[in-house]
Amino acid sequence: MTLVKNLSVDDEFSGYYLLKEFYKKQTNSSPPRDYFDILLCDSSGELPSKYWNVMNDDKESFIPMEIVKVEGIVQIYRDKLQARIIKIRKATEEDNQYLTDLVKMAPINSTELMKTIRHTADSIQDLNIKKIVSFCIDRVGEKLMNYPAAKTYHHAYQSGLAYHIVRMLEVGEFLCKQRPFLNADLLKAGIILHDIAKTEEMNAQLGVVKDYSNQGKLIGHISLACNWIIEAAIMVEVDIKSEQVLTLQHLVLSHHNLGEWGSPVQPQMAEAVALHYIDLLDAKLQMVEDALDMTTEAEEWTPCIKGLENKAMYRLKI
Repeated sequence: MTLVKNLSVDDEFSGYYLLKEFYKKQTNSSPPRDYFDILLCDSSGELPSKYWNVMNDDKESFIPMEIVKVEGIVQIYRDKLQARIIKIRKATEEDNQYLTDLVKMAPINSTELMKTIRHTADSIQDLNIKKIVSFCIDRVGEKLMNYPAAKTYHHAYQSGLAYHIVRMLEVGEFLCKQRPFLNADLLKAGIILHDIAKTEEMNAQLGVVKDYSNQGKLIGHISLACNWIIEAAIMVEVDIKSEQVLTLQHLVLSHHNLGEWGSPVQPQMAEAVALHYIDLLDAKLQMVEDALDMTTEAEEWTPCIKGLENKAMYRLKI
């Protein structure tokens, strides 16, 4: 089976893929014809696909997040690769295919990621901050180990959220050594808490976000995490009017920086400024890394990256 990242224009391919997204649509022709708009994926990448030969029996046969066997040919549509599916069927038990083999995962084992996050939480010197952070980690439980950090833009895969947090903690540790005026306890806490409520904002399976939850749509992860800090303070008997609670809430509420990006307030503490730019740096670099990983080495340029002003990235030859 050819991995998605290795497919090129005019390639004919056959293999097992995850049906990540699946939509029934109709053409604009008269009379309209039914077709399927599909997003296939494996551990190496994603491939938008169309299936035009829809039969009546096909219309109720497929659902997202199942394995399918596909035969198709790769084409170009609007300067991007797209597959025209010739045959498609659901995988059977006899095919011996497993979802876990077809989803992208963080490059570091999720157990190791969680050890790092918990070790960092335990290293916080301020007892009140430590108790609040530990409460929030326990609140989300195994979800923190398995969830993606986003639906599409960055770390959008199994254990992506924990991987994002750990990478940010590494940058935060360096910055605190370089600039000792930063409060290390607050920065560690802010990094762990800033996206922790994404575990409740999104409905995800094996790192694939199926949809946003009602709480995610109506409240969002920033406000949810801010509420969790108050809840944690009450449960671990920390004064909700304390400096620790106030500053932790500010870190979470300001980490997107601008109102149009979701933050109700802008960073107004040194640690909040650091948190925002650490978050932004890790997210942007991960977009580049993922785009390079999903592009064959023979290609000079990656596809355009939405989160980077829709710019493609050049692959260095040196």
